[in-house]
Amino acid sequence: MASIGQLAAGVAHEINNPTGFIMSNLGSLQNYAAKLSDFIKIQDEAVEDISRSSKEDLHTILDRVKERRRALKVDYVIADLGNLVKESIDGAERIKNIVQALKCFSRANDTEFKISNINAGIESTLNIVWNELKYKATVKKEYGDIPLTKCNLSQLNQVFMNLLVNASHAIEKAGVIAIRTWSDDAHIHISISDTGCGIPQENINKIFDPFFTTKEIGKGTGLGMSIAYEIVKNHKGELHVQSELGKGTVFTLQIPIMRS
Repeated sequence: MASIGQLAAGVAHEINNPTGFIMSNLGSLQNYAAKLSDFIKIQDEAVEDISRSSKEDLHTILDRVKERRRALKVDYVIADLGNLVKESIDGAERIKNIVQALKCFSRANDTEFKISNINAGIESTLNIVWNELKYKATVKKEYGDIPLTKCNLSQLNQVFMNLLVNASHAIEKAGVIAIRTWSDDAHIHISISDTGCGIPQENINKIFDPFFTTKEIGKGTGLGMSIAYEIVKNHKGELHVQSELGKGTVFTLQIPIMRS
């Protein structure tokens, strides 16, 4: 429950950030729209004045328009409009991706196997756990050209989530989390590695046992890796771990390719 609360707070933070700058950009756009409306009105008035003015008055009218253009910072407004719109679209896209990832996780109890894209599942999971990772790790991604396979992607996403969050927790201050996918004729392989503290050899054979945890009381139930292991086994796959104290850990998943 503590992990769910922590992830929920992280997702809220990730949504709040783009929402904040979208709101700020909309405030600027409102101000820009008012300035451009004023300038268009000034130009309309100038056109009317020119139509009934003599040649001698023409320069005075044009100078007045140029002065108002400078005062309203019209050139700056026009130049900045594109940036504001692009930033806002990027922010909205970020929110959309997070919401889509949440929808995928909300189907975690669905037992149906469907043809799915595992690379897309990992990206979806990264959107959910990004707030856990971004302050501690550089995430390096090397996605292979893997085939679609019949699987329960929302359950596999739970596996990816556990491995990524554990990788983040293993890194004390700053490190690297590397994600790599590749395939052979029969299997899809997913490797998630970190440059964290590593796992003592005496614990390697215990990490998939229910309720085994090295975390402080209240910070872990010891069920995450056990559930991940069962999900992989349910997919007729394998989950392996290699680790070295002080250097890091590598988890490798092997999922059979099923096309029907």
